[in-house]
Amino acid sequence: MNVADARIVWGVLWRTTTALGGRDTYIINGKDCLPMLFLTQRKAREFIVREYGYIKTRRDLRSEPHGWRMPIPVRVKVCVLTVAGRRGRA
Repeated sequence: MNVADARIVWGVLWRTTTALGGRDTYIINGKDCLPMLFLTQRKAREFIVREYGYIKTRRDLRSEPHGWRMPIPVRVKVCVLTVAGRRGRA
């Protein structure tokens, strides 16, 4: 794989921390179970505030048993790989 084949974009990392479940993180998915990806960190932050900003004011969601934390923007490296022998097939 060539370094030029990779692109850095921004994703949104969901976070929870509970006594029973410990720490859990994952990239938030959008439509069709594909990760929400943004070209800029600013766009990712705007999405977080718009869709998850209510978590800041909901102490009940931040405490046990939920343990929600505000999502954060994270850098994501996207690489395109081609499987040999399958060129042109869908």
